[in-house]
Amino acid sequence: MSSLVIGVAIFILTYVLIITEKIPHAYSALIGGVLMVFFGVLNDEQAFHAIELEVIFLLIGMMIVVHIMSETGIFQWVAIKLAQLVKGAPFPLLILLVIITAIFSAFLDNVTTILLIAPVSVVLADQLKINPIPFLIAETMASNIGGTATLIGDPPNILIGTAADIGFNEFLVNLGPLVVVNVIVLGITFWFMFGKKMSVSRELRAKIMELDPDRALTDKKVLIKSSIIMACIIIGFLTHSITGIGPAIIAFGGAVILIIIVKKDPEEIFKTIEWKTLFFFMGLFMMVQGVVEVGAIKILADKALTLTGGSVKATSILILWLSAIASAVIDNIPYTATLIPMIKDEMIPNLAKIHPEMALNTIKYALWWSLSLGACFGGNGSLVGASANVVAASVAEKSGHPISFVQFLKYGVLITFETIVVSTAYMWFFYLN
Repeated sequence: MSSLVIGVAIFILTYVLIITEKIPHAYSALIGGVLMVFFGVLNDEQAFHAIELEVIFLLIGMMIVVHIMSETGIFQWVAIKLAQLVKGAPFPLLILLVIITAIFSAFLDNVTTILLIAPVSVVLADQLKINPIPFLIAETMASNIGGTATLIGDPPNILIGTAADIGFNEFLVNLGPLVVVNVIVLGITFWFMFGKKMSVSRELRAKIMELDPDRALTDKKVLIKSSIIMACIIIGFLTHSITGIGPAIIAFGGAVILIIIVKKDPEEIFKTIEWKTLFFFMGLFMMVQGVVEVGAIKILADKALTLTGGSVKATSILILWLSAIASAVIDNIPYTATLIPMIKDEMIPNLAKIHPEMALNTIKYALWWSLSLGACFGGNGSLVGASANVVAASVAEKSGHPISFVQFLKYGVLITFETIVVSTAYMWFFYLN
């Protein structure tokens, strides 16, 4: 039996386990990763190399910092302030959190944004005595949409920007307006889904307005120290292209410094790390690398692109939709990394020869923006489509309100379809005519 058949079979089997939730997600992903090695799809070196340590250490660092901050009561303070700003009305509060999440995700990575915003949402839901799941799902999708606006907002954009030599301002100017439109689409969609269902009694809203947020702060000294470290981490994220220090080292280094200055017991800190989320990512990275290694993604892309017949418009639209569908099924980072050399080394040069009348930049923008939009927005398609989705599910489970694969899929497919339709129209009118 060929390695291609074996790799695809393992991939499908793993997804069946994840969807049916017969066993925990972390176990399903680890089983898939181990089977890829056991059946020879990957060797040991390829399997371990597939694990994105930058993602793992970024998560560990931010989990530690966020946990230490949470012990100071700052998230409760923010939650009360936000609730009072909208007078305890739940849906306006959801929209406010969506906007904040989208803006943060444009300038931070979306995983960090979810780690910061999700705990606030859980506290708010508890205060208002409503289900936090709509908040967490909306914020997760807003993070994937908002991160599309800039070079540093979503990992696929970092890969594309590096390969295509596209700068921060180019991403913001070209994709920013579309992101604003799609955030509005997200808000309208969630209004029809949850707007009328979200209700809070007048008595409870009155109690929210009477709360003193300052009473939630339990340790102001640790809050000051952790806030300074968090500010330094954020500055590090924004300047990493200048300093050359990666976000993972910045986050992990900040966490180590914070542990030392607040004199936390290492054993206590290690217990707060969401290890099952980290192991889920490790298994997922190995499993996806197996599919990449046997050439399944490349075969799919090659077959699909033969349908375009050398048309820039058709190629662009196909990349957009193919990327959205693929990124909903597998993590968008390895998918983007696989398509980049195909677009850069094959598609752009070939299309430039076929269409000498077209400016080279026109062809480049048509293809690169399609890949970015499809990979980033497609990440909303399923629970495993983007790293932020997995992190949000972990926060939800910890709060006692787990989000199932099918439950996320129900909302993710609709939002992905809507945002890709809007993106198709945007690409058509601004880059393909």
